[in-house]
Amino acid sequence: NEAYFAHVDWTVNLAESLGLHIGMLPTWGDKWNKKWGEGPEIFTPENAKTYGKWLGSRYKSKPIIWITGGDRPVENDTHRAIVANMAEGLREGDGGAHLITFHPMGGNGSSDVFHDADWLSFNMWQSGHGRNSANYNLIAKDYERATVKPVLDAEPGYEDHPAGFNLDNGYLDDYDNRKALYWALFAGAAGHTYGCHPIWQMARPDRSPFSSCRRTWQEALKLPGSGQMQHGRFLVESRPYFSRIPDQSLITSEIGENTHHIQATRDAEGTYAFVYIPSPKEFTVHTGKLTAPNLVASWYDPRTGKAERFDEFANTGSKTFKTPALGPDWVLVLDDVTQKYPTPGKKSR
Repeated sequence: NEAYFAHVDWTVNLAESLGLHIGMLPTWGDKWNKKWGEGPEIFTPENAKTYGKWLGSRYKSKPIIWITGGDRPVENDTHRAIVANMAEGLREGDGGAHLITFHPMGGNGSSDVFHDADWLSFNMWQSGHGRNSANYNLIAKDYERATVKPVLDAEPGYEDHPAGFNLDNGYLDDYDNRKALYWALFAGAAGHTYGCHPIWQMARPDRSPFSSCRRTWQEALKLPGSGQMQHGRFLVESRPYFSRIPDQSLITSEIGENTHHIQATRDAEGTYAFVYIPSPKEFTVHTGKLTAPNLVASWYDPRTGKAERFDEFANTGSKTFKTPALGPDWVLVLDDVTQKYPTPGKKSR
């Protein structure tokens, strides 16, 4: 249907004009596994590759990241062949110009089925829409594989979504979004995805709301979580990025569970460390994991992206900290004095 794809062209070109990449799903999952949804199942291993090649060729020069799958499980060899053949068709059509991944259903990851596939550029998990989903365990599972590919939580809980699809649990908010972001990044994720319940369904008064949606998409643009996501990026990019590794051994006190789970990461060379503390508490850091004789400590506010230096001390191997009164969550930043790193969250040297 050329008229349909002319509209897709317009959308892709608009994104390109704004400096954006589109994460494009060639199909939603119910078109190859109608486990739920409208269907119909129209794809076979043969036509999936033909379609993938055609689509890849059409958009090979555009800013696209291909996302196969579509929130459905691979339950048999036919499903596996459809997804793999579509991906191989995309790769043949675009000549390898774009990254390709797989969008799994809730609680699952692309690595469960396709980790060793040549076409899979990076892994995705869907930690789902419950509160305090332990996405750090999912990220760590892939990070610790013998053959490592970049990984991210591609569908954590959406802002303003009923927690666990149950109104008795209230709605997920910016605090839930921040926990998912820093837990994943500090556990080894290469990036993160933010979602918003009213926006994905483009909620408006003349449409029936899905899953207890309570706002229009226009109102949801003002929710705070989306604006806070950038602070996680600015923080990790203000220090050497590719030498950063997860390291829970930095925490020698109780790591905590659920809302209280602490997540830590550091520079492999020992020049800096980040510790995310999601709830007010006193905790102890094994500063001996850092090589510097003297360290600078700062609190980084994940709500505003502002940092405040509060201490400089000799590294004796261990030190106890207490989060500021306001919160609830904070990031502790420890830096080697001699590195003269910029203020956390500011542009690196």
